[in-house]
Amino acid sequence: MKLFSFPAAALEKAIHKRVLTLPSPHKEWFTERWQQKPYKKAFVENKAMPLVTLVAKGKSWDEATFAEALQEWDVTFYDAEAEVLRPLIQGDGLLQLMQKNLPAERAQALLNKLNARRPAAAVAATPSAEAGTATD
Repeated sequence: MKLFSFPAAALEKAIHKRVLTLPSPHKEWFTERWQQKPYKKAFVENKAMPLVTLVAKGKSWDEATFAEALQEWDVTFYDAEAEVLRPLIQGDGLLQLMQKNLPAERAQALLNKLNARRPAAAVAATPSAEAGTATD
C-alpha cells in the first residue's frame, strides 16, 4: 500500500514520543521490541505507514476504495502496538492536519481494525512470556 509518501523519520519520531507516555506494561513490551531493528522496520513499514496512508487517503477515497484498502491491510496488532497507533487515528500530534477531514465512520473503522484479531497469546500471556515473539 505505497500510495502515499510520508517521511518515515517523522513517523518514527511520533511513535517514540507516544512510547514515552504509554502505561505499563505496554511501555516495557513495546520499548523492548522497538529497540530491535528488524521489528522497528517491520512495524513502521507494515503497520504504521499503512495506517498513515489510510488516514491521509481515507478522507478522499470512495467507500469501496477505502474498504478494499482496509481489507488488504492484513496485519495483527498486539495491545501495546494498538496503544501506540491509536493517537494517530484520533487526532494527536503528527497527523492532525491529515485527520482533520477524516469521516468519523472511517476513523472508527480504523480503530476497530486496531482492536480486532489480536492473537490469543498476546491477550492471555504476560509481556515477559512474549519476549521471543517475532514481528507479524
